[in-house]
Amino acid sequence: MPGLFRRITKKFFIISNIIVALLFLLGAYGGNFNPQYWWPLGFLTLACFYLLLALFLFILFWFFVKPKWSLISIIAMLLAFKPIIHIIPLRFTAPFEKQKQAENLRIMSWNVEHFDILEHKTHPETKTAMLDLIAEYQPDIACYQEMVGSDSIPEAINYIPDMMEKASFKYYHYSYNPKVDFDGKHHFGIITFSKYPIINKQTISYYPYDYNSIFQYTDIVKDGDTFRVFNIHLQSLKFSSNNLKFIDNPEMKTQEDVKESKKLLYKLKIGFLKRMTQSERIKEEMNKSPYPVIVCGDFNDVPNSYAYNTIGKGLQNAFAEKGRGIGRTFSSISPTLRIDNIFVAQQFEVEQYVRISKKLSDHFPVLTDVKFKK
Repeated sequence: MPGLFRRITKKFFIISNIIVALLFLLGAYGGNFNPQYWWPLGFLTLACFYLLLALFLFILFWFFVKPKWSLISIIAMLLAFKPIIHIIPLRFTAPFEKQKQAENLRIMSWNVEHFDILEHKTHPETKTAMLDLIAEYQPDIACYQEMVGSDSIPEAINYIPDMMEKASFKYYHYSYNPKVDFDGKHHFGIITFSKYPIINKQTISYYPYDYNSIFQYTDIVKDGDTFRVFNIHLQSLKFSSNNLKFIDNPEMKTQEDVKESKKLLYKLKIGFLKRMTQSERIKEEMNKSPYPVIVCGDFNDVPNSYAYNTIGKGLQNAFAEKGRGIGRTFSSISPTLRIDNIFVAQQFEVEQYVRISKKLSDHFPVLTDVKFKK
């Protein structure tokens, strides 16, 4: 009887390990499948980090029980080596020098969450701290998402010329839907600031012309070199407070819990499909660029997703090149969500990268220094 139990237990763990390995591989390469037909794989891309963690635990388990079976997890990891280094770069240190080299171009991307304008009367120090942080790191190019600002009303809380002076920017490109006012004084959109001359601005918008249907590109010249900067914000999940409560404490005890789970799954599915369309449109515009491209933005999706793969194809991801650890950029829901990215063309050399871990918005700002290859 004990022998039978051991055999059954052993088979159970082997089969479980194989299933986890297969799910991990599907999640790691899920971004290569069109969400229009394979949208359920999007859930595996979100779970990929935890599946990878489970494979590590299986390796430890088999090490003490039957080492040869650890090959199941090891082979799966080797097969997914490339996606893994985009999720967790295989480096232990990634120093960042705050003093920028003269020949480098410093780029910042940050979802600024309105610059905390809704809490400005009670907590004006948050906006001050955000502007101080930007001035401290002195980016040459800064791409902000969820930007609330005004370029025409001097008494507005977020008057753009004042913000530019604080960070020593000379030029900007602000994209928004003019039919949508934030509070009568401010617009809501995406903005690119630059210390170098802007020679071309373009806002691209598609039906239904809402916030996530707009993106922009800006042609900038530095030392005779022209490059095109894309600033994007892909479809957000629009989680309600009830959705977030369910994520924090998922239960299936009542009919209401079942309804909440269905709502959550539906929002995730819609997000996968909308980001597919948005990323394909952005890539189409990128392919038209006569200049090397830089892409900054809030992708609202993970590094092994379809949107990430579509936009990042042929480009270098600054975090994958010079970052370390998990690199979380979204401060809520999960500690593994690196959804903000900076991609650069192959003509650039990525010198350094940093995620600034100060919680002033619901996203952490990310910076990279790059330079043109000789």
